[in-house]
Amino acid sequence: MATASGIQLRADPQRSIAFGSIGSSYSAIGTQLDQPMRIVYIVNGTDALLQFSFTGNTDHFVIPAQSYILFDVSSDQALTQGFYISKGTTVYVKRIGTPSSGTVYLSAFYGV
Repeated sequence: MATASGIQLRADPQRSIAFGSIGSSYSAIGTQLDQPMRIVYIVNGTDALLQFSFTGNTDHFVIPAQSYILFDVSSDQALTQGFYISKGTTVYVKRIGTPSSGTVYLSAFYGV
């Protein structure tokens, strides 16, 4: 019997940061990424507009309250092709508005 072969999608541990830990300067959303990531999904579950960064010192994108952003950079590529969000990257968040409830969640997926 033939079996299908291909890339398997695996999940890195979910990261989060509660509204009370999001200040006016950048805070890390958990730990750095453990693998080169193909898909990164960030949910702003707070009640405020938030600013995000891949470096911790440069503004890269905002996510409105109760919204999300999905980076699907290479889910349709071979294991050795495409581009990735680098292993070791930390995603940071700071407030634009002041959140009074909720949590930011980061989910990341890689291929093997």
